[in-house]
Amino acid sequence: MNVALIGATGNAGSRILAELARRGHAVTAIARSADRVAALPGVTAKAGDVFDQEGLAALLKGHDAVISSVHFTASDPRKLIEAVRASGAQRYLVVGGAGSLEVAPGVKVIDTPDFPAEYKAEAAAGGVFLDLLRGETQLDWTFLSPSAMFVPGERTGRFRLGTDQLLANEQGSSISFEDYAIALVDELEKPEHSRARFTVGY
Repeated sequence: MNVALIGATGNAGSRILAELARRGHAVTAIARSADRVAALPGVTAKAGDVFDQEGLAALLKGHDAVISSVHFTASDPRKLIEAVRASGAQRYLVVGGAGSLEVAPGVKVIDTPDFPAEYKAEAAAGGVFLDLLRGETQLDWTFLSPSAMFVPGERTGRFRLGTDQLLANEQGSSISFEDYAIALVDELEKPEHSRARFTVGY
């Protein structure tokens, strides 16, 4: 598949890039600094600004799918969505956040008493992004929320999928960037969550 990846040098983005390359996809890896993009088979690095809607749309043109892996507080979801629309790409996969997942009916992770204050703005912005996508009728979008702890780790291929509820086990709620990347690229290749949010965890 011909895929554009926005945010290809970040924690999640760099693992998604590696997973896409591993599976033989052709990737346009977009980052603020193209020279920081990992040199991998089938990967073309391009410099791009997430706030430059027209410039981004031009970079995204001609791709089968777009993956967005950028911080919510360091981007504008409306500009990202408009750029993908304008590019003509039909599939749009977004690296989501855990804050909008539920821990009990009607109770989101972000609303729990122990939620760290320093992550609140990012989590709230992620919720806004998800709400915008839920009102989107043109794009075939998917929003993949990680577990509460989204950390470097191993590529095991052993994880669980869920929908709107936070996944947890005896060790807590976590997923590695590496296993998250597997779940996202699986969804790209065999869509099962069209116009929906889902989550991945151990």
